[in-house]
Amino acid sequence: MLITVLGSGTSQGVPVIGCQCPVCQSKDPRDKRTRTSILIRTDQVTVAVDAGPDFRQQMLREGIDHLDAVFITHEHKDHIGGLDDVRPFIFNQSNKPMPLFVDKTALPEIKREFSYAFKEHLYPGAPTYEVHLIDETPFDFGDLHVEPIKLKHYTLTTYAFRIGKFAYVTDFNEISKKALKHLEGVEYLIIEALGRRKHYSHINLEQAVEIATHLKVKKAWFTHCSHHMGKAVDVNAELPDNMMLAYDGLNILINEE
Repeated sequence: MLITVLGSGTSQGVPVIGCQCPVCQSKDPRDKRTRTSILIRTDQVTVAVDAGPDFRQQMLREGIDHLDAVFITHEHKDHIGGLDDVRPFIFNQSNKPMPLFVDKTALPEIKREFSYAFKEHLYPGAPTYEVHLIDETPFDFGDLHVEPIKLKHYTLTTYAFRIGKFAYVTDFNEISKKALKHLEGVEYLIIEALGRRKHYSHINLEQAVEIATHLKVKKAWFTHCSHHMGKAVDVNAELPDNMMLAYDGLNILINEE
């Protein structure tokens, strides 16, 4: 299973428009962060987790010419804003609707945002979606066995996704004992770390390190990073040897055998 970090930044991305801070002015490509998303590739399927406003740019950058589904963590714009850009995949794949795995609270917002893509207001040439409602029930897609894990993102519900010994956990401020239990045994973890300070709807770097340490993971990468985090080169120097900031274009190969 190959995991590609499509984007590793917050809702504003990094650099932030008009910002003159050292991170936003950095020439290090690890400090150039599009909106948070990953791509999962196996022998059988290619799946995006979220499709934010930078989705088109990310697909072109990575040279992706086939997509089998999109898993949605939650309904915020930085995670669904690029759903219209699945159109080329649909058109090139026999006009089959794009499978969309989404929970019942996020779906109404997607329907509002992309009303022209649903049968009530379907517009010629619009993308079409094959909706699969998810909850905490595990499901199979191709050769993936997916365990959705419910989290709290301020007032919203958001989902982490565990696949074998890998888990992707972003956009949350509280993690329950039940959720931690579902993450036990994970060896490879991508988890959000917004910045240094505590935040009302996200966890910070200290909290992310604490969770990764508690789970005793082999390797952890921190995503959804803001410019307040600091430069990647400096932050990585402070972290344990098995932890680092994720960056756009990072590839992680996981052997599930």
